[in-house]
Amino acid sequence: MRDDRNYKKSNKITEVGFSISEKSFDLAQKIIKSIGVDERQELSVDLLDELCDLAKIDIVQVEILAKNQKHRKKDGKVVMRQYGYYQPDKQIITITNQTAVRGAHLAGKTFLNTLLHEWVHHYDTFALKLISIHSKGFYLRLNHIEKQLRYGRDNI
Repeated sequence: MRDDRNYKKSNKITEVGFSISEKSFDLAQKIIKSIGVDERQELSVDLLDELCDLAKIDIVQVEILAKNQKHRKKDGKVVMRQYGYYQPDKQIITITNQTAVRGAHLAGKTFLNTLLHEWVHHYDTFALKLISIHSKGFYLRLNHIEKQLRYGRDNI
């Protein structure tokens, strides 16, 4: 059963409570162009440290794995993929850098979106004091920060 107060509070908050910095924009642009695990690891740590500083919350650890995404198949087709996950009790984000079946590197925009998706769970937990759920508000906050980081805060 869903906690209605948490759900309603989550839906009322449609943006993150800060504007991105030039540094975070530049790091996001580098992540989009990156491919390898080591480079993405370093850039992800830098970006998430910057976002946590801007949000005034504890930093989150991040681990980028050179593994295929966890997935499930039904009738020979992929029906579920797990790009990454967040562990709030440990404050760790884990992301796999390879696609589910072929093992190709994740596209830069997909990687950035996954990283931000997991970071918004961290933001919800520590800045907003929410049980982070996939509500309409969660996706609006994700969209708000992703657009700023992809296009610049003055272009949204």
